[in-house]
Amino acid sequence: MSEQASGALVFYSAVDIGQEWKSALQAAHPGLDVRIARAGDGQVEGDPAEVRYALVWKPPHGFFARFPNLKLVINLGAGVDALVARDDLPDVPVTRLSDPNMSQMMASFVLFCVLRHARDIPTFERAQREGRWHYVHPRTAHEIRVGVLGLGDLGAAAALELARHGFDVRGWSRTPKALDGVSCFHGLEALPGFLAGSDIVVVMLPLTSDTRGLMNAERLAQLPRGAKFINVARGAVVDEAALIEALRSGHIAEATLDVFEVEPLPAESPLWAMDNVLVTPHLASIAIPSTAAPQIVENIRRIEAGEQVLNQVDPKRGY
Repeated sequence: MSEQASGALVFYSAVDIGQEWKSALQAAHPGLDVRIARAGDGQVEGDPAEVRYALVWKPPHGFFARFPNLKLVINLGAGVDALVARDDLPDVPVTRLSDPNMSQMMASFVLFCVLRHARDIPTFERAQREGRWHYVHPRTAHEIRVGVLGLGDLGAAAALELARHGFDVRGWSRTPKALDGVSCFHGLEALPGFLAGSDIVVVMLPLTSDTRGLMNAERLAQLPRGAKFINVARGAVVDEAALIEALRSGHIAEATLDVFEVEPLPAESPLWAMDNVLVTPHLASIAIPSTAAPQIVENIRRIEAGEQVLNQVDPKRGY
């Protein structure tokens, strides 16, 4: 890449630290002009016509229209559902981050969640609160069937990590996939059998028009009674009311939920008070500035050279 990029990059996120991203991007490419937009209204200093690139997480409506020479939009994360659902997305290439560190962070979080359920930790937590010495005989990992619903970059990394720890891992995806040590299923016709054979299911699907509400009451009922449920994808992939009912009835024994239909999770949600549910605030995996910056810089180089960008999103497919 040339010492000086042909235009500026604007950064917007109300939750990420802009200065950290600016430092990382300029370390990867010292000549890059990075401008941090103000959280909330998205105002940015300087001539908007100089901005060619936008690195964003949920910018305000109309944000892109102020930059007439935009050439590339980079989503600040792997999940692009909020971005591609917008009606003000410019007609330029859109990319997502695909960072090995994000995959590692996600895989380790999923492993924690699965181990917590596999080793009956919630049962012991409840017993401790009640002052009871309560023994449950441990099962070996290979006795426990873990289903990973979604085998994209993050889902595949998690499935392989679980297989490495000896679990009986199966994965489901829309199209055929092959992973070492993982029994792979694909297509809606295979979904009931996949769910029925999962003692612990991990939702890792992108949110698209096809996956919204995919885990409804009917499909939750296809899980074995007493199954454990983990969602680290998007809340809207699951019918939250149906999940709450399944947790109340005991059909689903326990859940670890990192994502929700409405975030932050409203104070009145029944999930807060359920002792068979662990709530975490959408932190299973985040983008790491120092390791994600080089791929952003590489895509800027590709745009300037007229080459195909990496990790391009198809807005029509939703990923």
